[in-house]
Amino acid sequence: MNQDYIQPDSWSIIEEGFNATRVKSSESLFSIGNGAMGQRANFEEDYSGTTFQGSYIAGVYYPDKTRVGWWKNGYPEYFAKVLNAPNWIGIHIYINNEVLDLNTCESISNFRRVLNMKEGYYKRSFQATLANGLEIAVESTRFLSLEMDELGAIRYKITPLNGDASIVFTPYLDGGITNEDTNWDDKFWDTLSVSESKQQAFIVSHTMKTEFNVCTFMESQLFVNETQVTQQPTPILKENYVGLQYTVTVGKNETASLQKYGGYTVDTNHNAENLVAAAQETLAKGVSLGFSKLLALQKESWATIWEMADISIEGDIKAQQGIRFNIFQLNQTYLGKDARLNIGPKGFTGEKYGGSTYWDTEAYCIPFYMATKDQKVARSLLEYRYHHLEKAIENAEKLGFTKGAALYPMVTMNGEECHNEWEITFEEIHRNGAISFAIYNYVRYTGDTTYIPEKGLEVLIAIARFWHQRANFSKAKNKSVILGVTGPNEYENNVNNNWYTNYIAAWCIQYATAQIQNVSERFENDYVRIMNKTKLSKAEIAQWNEVASTMYFPYSESEGVYLQQDGFLDKELISVAELDASQRPINQKWSWDRILRSPYIKQADVLQGFYFFEADFSEEQLEKHFDFYEPLTVHESSLSPCVHSIQAAKLGRMDQAYQLYLRTSRLDLDDYNNEVEEGCHITSMAGTWMSIVEGFGGMRVKDGQLSFAPKIPSQWESYTFKINFRDQVLKVYVNQTGHTLTLEGTKELEILVNNVPVIVTPNKEVAL
Repeated sequence: MNQDYIQPDSWSIIEEGFNATRVKSSESLFSIGNGAMGQRANFEEDYSGTTFQGSYIAGVYYPDKTRVGWWKNGYPEYFAKVLNAPNWIGIHIYINNEVLDLNTCESISNFRRVLNMKEGYYKRSFQATLANGLEIAVESTRFLSLEMDELGAIRYKITPLNGDASIVFTPYLDGGITNEDTNWDDKFWDTLSVSESKQQAFIVSHTMKTEFNVCTFMESQLFVNETQVTQQPTPILKENYVGLQYTVTVGKNETASLQKYGGYTVDTNHNAENLVAAAQETLAKGVSLGFSKLLALQKESWATIWEMADISIEGDIKAQQGIRFNIFQLNQTYLGKDARLNIGPKGFTGEKYGGSTYWDTEAYCIPFYMATKDQKVARSLLEYRYHHLEKAIENAEKLGFTKGAALYPMVTMNGEECHNEWEITFEEIHRNGAISFAIYNYVRYTGDTTYIPEKGLEVLIAIARFWHQRANFSKAKNKSVILGVTGPNEYENNVNNNWYTNYIAAWCIQYATAQIQNVSERFENDYVRIMNKTKLSKAEIAQWNEVASTMYFPYSESEGVYLQQDGFLDKELISVAELDASQRPINQKWSWDRILRSPYIKQADVLQGFYFFEADFSEEQLEKHFDFYEPLTVHESSLSPCVHSIQAAKLGRMDQAYQLYLRTSRLDLDDYNNEVEEGCHITSMAGTWMSIVEGFGGMRVKDGQLSFAPKIPSQWESYTFKINFRDQVLKVYVNQTGHTLTLEGTKELEILVNNVPVIVTPNKEVAL
């Protein structure tokens, strides 16, 4: 554990005491979002210390031209950057002619931040002594509305404590912002217009290359002791900036406050020429409601989310705080309202990874959204990939694949590959398998029989074609092999026959074949349409299945395990426990050459396959492979602890499962990987949910039937979660002596508990 300053609390993230070295970390942890936009927890007032300013708009990106030393054929032309958007939260503040800046104050006391996860707002308060000797108390409350997702609101209060004060508030918009990372120091934004009218201001900008048009807007109101002060502000206009200056005098212990409303209108939702008018309409509605009513609506919106998504843990406040933080951030990032959007690995909390779509969505996030939302949300995530199928075929064509074979991108904003590390872009092809698995997982869970004939089968066919072409037949082995890949363990590059990749490739072909047969028998019109579109023949399908049936899976007779890849046993197999702590994390302490030669595993690789395809293996096989691979795993990927926690729970190793759960749930809060200042690990947060529901709860779907095998860590008194299974909500409560099931629905449901059938009827508690 690298940090321990977040105060334990079941519903809030709390920091007490100002520490300049923690500012960037806290900016990540206290980030807020509403699915359409988000922002790091930057101070509204000026701050001259070290900070990482960030505001982001969902779906708005820039194609930053790839920069590499040696160009290779097939390299993506650009890396998609989520853009740091024009800043609307800023307020310059002068008090008795002294700037308010926590980096220059004489003293700071009672500093406290609270991210209220239950009600969806961020609050900060402190007392400070300025260089001029004036003592003040400050309280700032901020939220991004779920009800009106183009709008955010700030209430900023200042109370002088030892004398009268003349306070100058200048709320402003700043379009002259830059990204933390850029390959060529490109200019990402061009300002088209800066304007103000009465209490309102607007900056209209567009992105270079991608030509997204955005209006950043604000309106402010001034109050003294809750009474609004009518004052026409003094406008300050510059090339990329507009401020509206208000001046007010208050006596000792009186409070001056500024209420600021701001946000973005974007041409993905409005006509480009109407962005200012749309912003004015949004402001009119928001300001007429007022800060308090908007905040009340915010609390109602979050209450609705928590009613379904909450996981309640009794007896372990840090575990409780961890899971709620993860669920909160997932809902701040993606709510399923816009099928054009997806879930970036950092969400709205930072810029690393480009803010784009990874295989994390299919492998980790879809189960969370399937179970805690309407199934249409998960279907939208699948449709996102369907709409990118032509781009995935183009991506494969660039690498030499033909006949409609598709390689989905490792990283994308619009379907094009935009990740430019060779060993990832060209070799980490297992991501294709996660796309097919997500379709299977969705159908298995929801029982939706329409998605595959309507859209999914075309994706399955294109992926099967890729695997058929990517494999080749080895005469020496008399098997089909897949060479030159990187598996989920990115601490191994350019290996041959990564077991997980080979296994999921064979599975994709077999699953696609089965679904072609199913659609031909049950959806004749769709079958004819798809066969005509894809020009697929029975002869080609037979060629696929020759690859699948002859696939090579590296195996060690001496160890009794499938090998991560050819030659894995040539490594010096020294366990992680034998590594000196000073060498960790190895990705920050070792050369890449040393990492590649080591046996150390970044995240579940073989065990990822055992997680996805659990039914294909016995518990004894899982145990043998877990005992072989987990001791070599450094868990330096955010996606690692959750899979291992689920499997440890299945094996009955509850102490280990619990420790791994804590690591995944508090990965950012406790900064295990010493990188939270770059942003939070949003997509892996869905794995935290899985650790409880699939790990401790043992939830599976077997032959269309829900199944549970509940266990509970000794550290907990109880835990409760809900899942939406085929439009019926099942509540599961587990404590140290047993468990109960309650169904919110209209018809009875037969489920399995520890492989024993149990009938649950609506609104009647079943105790087991």
